[in-house]
Amino acid sequence: MQTISRLDALRSAVGALKSGGKPGMRTLALVPTMGALHEGHLTLVREAKKRADHVAVSIFVNPRQFGPNEDLDAYPRRMAADAALLETEGVDLLWAPTVEVMYPAGYATNVSVSGLDAVLCGAARPGHFDGVATVVGKLFNQVRPDVALFGEKDWQQLAIIRRMARDLDLVAPFADAIIGVPTVREVDGLAMSSRNQYLTAQERAAAPALARAMRKAIAAVVRGAPVSPTLDGLRADVLAAGFRSIDYADMRDADTLEDMLVFDGRAARLLVAAHIGKARLIDNMAVA
Repeated sequence: MQTISRLDALRSAVGALKSGGKPGMRTLALVPTMGALHEGHLTLVREAKKRADHVAVSIFVNPRQFGPNEDLDAYPRRMAADAALLETEGVDLLWAPTVEVMYPAGYATNVSVSGLDAVLCGAARPGHFDGVATVVGKLFNQVRPDVALFGEKDWQQLAIIRRMARDLDLVAPFADAIIGVPTVREVDGLAMSSRNQYLTAQERAAAPALARAMRKAIAAVVRGAPVSPTLDGLRADVLAAGFRSIDYADMRDADTLEDMLVFDGRAARLLVAAHIGKARLIDNMAVA
């Protein structure tokens, strides 16, 4: 596995991987991450290997998607351990730029996806998705992948990246080549996340109540229960389990993220963000 942190070296390495030294171009998949890798990330890597000849993974803790009082400084960083995991998985290229490489002196450009960024996590974290769209757009231009893979755990992020690709007519990757991979969960149902490391033993024991409350709410809505009081019940269940606050618990159109007050047969997702201890956990599930 090549580990690269300079843009000129990246372009050379990508060119070599795609040419492959043989007639015909080889395909390249990209898995963007912020590191602190877990089984969820490795699942993305394994899926990427099924979809392309070569796999690149990026690790970059993006300062532009963290708010002033968020956990940028505390966010777990373990490059050596992450690189070892990726080597074991057979990744071809690790792109690990510094902040100075990603945002050189005088950097002044921002990507904003209006509408989709104003709800859910966007409402709770103003500017967050501008940072996400900007860095992912740059990663796409830097690596030029044929396909890119993201976890469905952050459904809003996935929707925003696909919209950006459509609106900007991206060809590497084009919107339909941005693949969502189902959320990987612990045995007790907790969605895997790098931020789970923030949980104390007591908080970790309580955290799976979030997924249980979501499954209970989905079952009720599918049986015909009204959406609003069902979501009120979900919030009460989550708080009773030991979570200290809830940013949102919404049922929304899976594509447009429009709020759904009635389950009317459209593809829908139940999306929740809740705080427990120092961790802000997000999760979503299909309403079906």
